[in-house]
Amino acid sequence: MQDLVRIFDTTLRDGEQSPGATMTSTEKLDVARALARLRVDVIEAGFPAASPDDLAAVRAIAEQVGCAPAPGSGLTEPPIICGLARAAKGDIDKAWEAVSAAKRPRIHTFLATSELHMLHKLRMSRAEVLARVTEMVAYARSLCADVEFSPEDAGRSDPAFLYEVLEAAIKSGATTLNIPDTVGYTTPAEFGALIAGIKANVPGIENAIISVHCHDDLGLATANTLAGIAAGARQAEVTINGIGERAGNSSLEEVVMALHTRAPLFAVGTRIDTTQLTRLSKLVSSVTGMAVQANKAVVGANAFAHESGIHQDGLLKHQATYEIMKPETVGASHTALVLGKHSGRAALAVRLTALGYTLDNAAVDRVFARFKTVADRRKHITDADLEALVQDGLPEIGEAYALDALHVGCGTMGMPTATVRLRSKEGDIRVQASVGTGPVDAAYKAVDAIVDARASLLEYSVRSVTEGIDALGHVTVRVRDQRGRVFHGSGADPDIIVASVQAYLRALNRITATLQTQGDRDAAHAV
Repeated sequence: MQDLVRIFDTTLRDGEQSPGATMTSTEKLDVARALARLRVDVIEAGFPAASPDDLAAVRAIAEQVGCAPAPGSGLTEPPIICGLARAAKGDIDKAWEAVSAAKRPRIHTFLATSELHMLHKLRMSRAEVLARVTEMVAYARSLCADVEFSPEDAGRSDPAFLYEVLEAAIKSGATTLNIPDTVGYTTPAEFGALIAGIKANVPGIENAIISVHCHDDLGLATANTLAGIAAGARQAEVTINGIGERAGNSSLEEVVMALHTRAPLFAVGTRIDTTQLTRLSKLVSSVTGMAVQANKAVVGANAFAHESGIHQDGLLKHQATYEIMKPETVGASHTALVLGKHSGRAALAVRLTALGYTLDNAAVDRVFARFKTVADRRKHITDADLEALVQDGLPEIGEAYALDALHVGCGTMGMPTATVRLRSKEGDIRVQASVGTGPVDAAYKAVDAIVDARASLLEYSVRSVTEGIDALGHVTVRVRDQRGRVFHGSGADPDIIVASVQAYLRALNRITATLQTQGDRDAAHAV
């Protein structure tokens, strides 16, 4: 369909490569299910050769998300589940092992084609690169009917050589050709011309879909992606909130809403259910610990906020005077207050299902216990509160310690103190008291004395989930271990000190789990 742009989401692969944004397998599954409900066409679930854990996570997504349409999506087919692989048999074998259970599997393999990468990274000649692409794409096609090939650093490659490589990939069986601006170097005019040149000069290009994958190093990722689509690309590789390597990728919500809002200009569309964009943005922000800036397009807190009197006056007279899209179109409409302390477990379970969560009985029990605790302090619980409670209640893989009790003392008199009681996964209880410059500092020092993670705090942020003095506090922290790796943790509670300790403890638990499993993901940087 020439009027359809396929949305290829790489939040779980390229997005997860953001420093400190590593997700657990459970979190990856939650995001994958949400992406399926969003109706993305392709989910790039990971880089299976990076680690056994990544392979297992991609396989789980293939089995649990890639075998049937998402409930309530209205689609008759599940999304394509894709695994990334370098142009090497070992990588391709692991990718196939991971995605083969899906109803619609895809192998995505890549090799650099720019002179800079071939000379300094690959140490390969043009002839060697051409031969490797021919061999490895054919090998991938022998395993899987759907093969995508990416010439890494295409934006800085010699066009004539790029055409030659792409022709070889098509002849070897590639069904999608992805053109990455790997380092965010090109401008929209240049990138659009690159796509137009490929359409005009690559024999057999009519038998493949042209895809675009743009990075945001110069703040041009979305503009370049749209320029590529205008020039004939029919797949866009994007991430939720634009997360990814360095400055990130082209943002899914920006590309989708640009095509939606300017439909007469682009004359193409997507299958995306735009009403889920805001909710998915919040989910990804929560599980990665990467906050969305307030002025972020489409999903930022200020995207539909108006303070100027002139703007307010115009909006009161006609919404379109200062808003080019309606808030409800992206799921940003105000949430109704629907649950309270008298609500039962069944009502909560129904509401969680309506919000798109698929939880087993044990998970619902955990959320319900937290829900009743919060509901005793608040008159009503909003959908935003429920989403925070669900994320806060997800079990951590390899959780070494959990918060059992906390007591703090602070104020203008005396020294801030904190007493922390933690419970290990073996059931042991440890108690520690500490003094700090404030209650959070004192509590963190007490946790440090129990959990020997030897980490340094890089970032601490706190915000309210909803409005009001009794709102849930949501805390996000980022810490660095002794090897320089960055980990995140988050917590939600009406008491921000409790939320702070939960967030810090989860970050330290991630460090501990990584040290125990040595599940390092030091694979080569991908497209």
